[in-house]
Amino acid sequence: MTAAAPQRREAGEGVLSRGALAVYHVLVYQGLLLLTASPGIALLLTLRADASNLPLAALAAVPLGPALAATLFAWRRALQEPSLQPARPFWRGYRLNALPVLLWWVPALGVATVLGINATGASAVPGGEVLGAIAVVLLVLLLLIAANALVITALYSLRTRDVLRLAAYYIVRSPRTTVATLALAVVIGGSLVFLTELVPILISALLALALLHGARPIRSDIEENFVS
Repeated sequence: MTAAAPQRREAGEGVLSRGALAVYHVLVYQGLLLLTASPGIALLLTLRADASNLPLAALAAVPLGPALAATLFAWRRALQEPSLQPARPFWRGYRLNALPVLLWWVPALGVATVLGINATGASAVPGGEVLGAIAVVLLVLLLLIAANALVITALYSLRTRDVLRLAAYYIVRSPRTTVATLALAVVIGGSLVFLTELVPILISALLALALLHGARPIRSDIEENFVS
């Protein structure tokens, strides 16, 4: 009898190889995210923390939407089937999602800019505290919708209006995801206040992974009820 040929070991088999592959994915996705968002990041790092710079900060954030969507797309693929070529799903996700994301991302940045200016300048007018508080609440609501919409746009082929409807719907329908997104926002805000803006930039791929993980209830419900 001839000895059976040894089976080929798949990438990621074994604890050490899986750990090394996970680190490799993080480094690749972080590098690609920084590359695709680099024009905005370069502009953002030149701005002072001043309300007058909010329009420029919004402009700097424009490339970040497609970059995050591509990272979410790639992370989902990596979690389903780890690969030694993680850049491929990233670029596929970027190609598929850049335009669909920008269709709502750019208007959302415009609304956020107006709300941010109102929130920071409200104290200068009578009764401005109330107006400022309303602007802050609307900013938080916009953040939650945008986070949900990023995940939905990155993973599913839906019309823009359906993406936004579902993103708003899941704020109430999926409280676990809402709490997870708020916790992520607190972590990012805390690092901006107490550390430096470089921290969330340098771990943005891991933040995207955390966003994807927190959105599992949304993903399950969409796949069960809204997509075939």
